[in-house]
Amino acid sequence: MAILEVQNIEKSFGATKVLKDISFSLEQGQALAIIGSSGSGKTTLLRCLNFLEKPDNGKIIVQGETLFDGEKTQLEREKEIRRKRLHFGMVFQSFHLFPQYTALQNVMLAGELLAKEKPDFKEHKKEILAGLEENAKQLLDKMGLSDRISHYPHQLSGGQQQRVAIARALALKPDILCFDEPTSALDPELTGEVLKVIRALADQETTMVIVTHEMAFARDVADQVIFMDEGVILEQGEAKQVIEHPKEERTRQFLSRFAEK
Repeated sequence: MAILEVQNIEKSFGATKVLKDISFSLEQGQALAIIGSSGSGKTTLLRCLNFLEKPDNGKIIVQGETLFDGEKTQLEREKEIRRKRLHFGMVFQSFHLFPQYTALQNVMLAGELLAKEKPDFKEHKKEILAGLEENAKQLLDKMGLSDRISHYPHQLSGGQQQRVAIARALALKPDILCFDEPTSALDPELTGEVLKVIRALADQETTMVIVTHEMAFARDVADQVIFMDEGVILEQGEAKQVIEHPKEERTRQFLSRFAEK
């Protein structure tokens, strides 16, 4: 059974239809790369998956649980939306780190906020925080940042900040890790260090959805590729097949821009 099923998702902003009948599935341990021109709907799709935007229609199913069903209109509390977001770890283009917190504190923060909602937090505060700190240290070590845990964001390079953001997304053990152009805010020399981390996560069979313009990376790391154009999935299939032998003319035109560079 697929870990993620997206069925007939649609999303409009006013009169502009941004997502049109989007459907795909993803198996446990697979990496899916979503490619396409700016404005094709890629980021909106990720935001719908993470419940930062509410789709107008369709279904989102994770681990067999229907998280969204457009045929059932219901008003959800923020707490319920936060619970659904826990299925997805989100890494944004810009790092969104809190400048007043160290790398360690940034990674611990979400877990600490969730822990405070539990009735037994005060009683077990010391043990809970110790566990969160140990988990955060392990993740930062995994990101190659064990010597940067006490540094604030302004003391870190862009690549280091993005690796902190990845550790933060992993801290809550999401079912699916989502990346929205994770290297677009980085200088070319820093892009490689972030892609190396994502490649290692793919090797460890972390389930991921990656919006990217790094075509060689998508070809070599992703199991599947989706090409989006004007709010629709125009082509999807195995990564090498789509990128090296696209069937659709518009896919070929898009990929030719990168071949010329």
